[in-house]
Amino acid sequence: MSIAERAWEFKKKYSGTICWRIDKHAKIVEEYVNPDEKVLYVFCGQKNHLFRDFFTSCVVVLTNKRILIGQKRVVWGSFLTQITPDLYNDMKIYRGLFFGRIIIDTLKEEVVISNLAKSSLDEIETAISSFMMEAKKEYKKDKK
Repeated sequence: MSIAERAWEFKKKYSGTICWRIDKHAKIVEEYVNPDEKVLYVFCGQKNHLFRDFFTSCVVVLTNKRILIGQKRVVWGSFLTQITPDLYNDMKIYRGLFFGRIIIDTLKEEVVISNLAKSSLDEIETAISSFMMEAKKEYKKDKK
């Protein structure tokens, strides 16, 4: 199953999530997934701090090595953000009246994915934290 198909599956399951141009965003991430990486989880949302900002859709892909966040700009260009286990610090979950927000704290910045359906937060949190806990163990072993 492609990244776009998995993102659409997430969107259908959690229809309250606000995101569009999913195929375009997914294509950006697909370009950067390495051949030795396995896609574990895919979701979509808005990469911003504000619930009222609906124009920064993105697709988030969790692979067996890192988290990739892809955004295709409307006119030209794109953005790709990656979070590797060595930079991962913490994660916060905010559940509001209508939407939720995931805040991934790294050593250098906070990455915020907002306008998520509240019902999707538990699944997203479990996928990210399970991966990061295992990856951090492996990273620490490699450092010794």
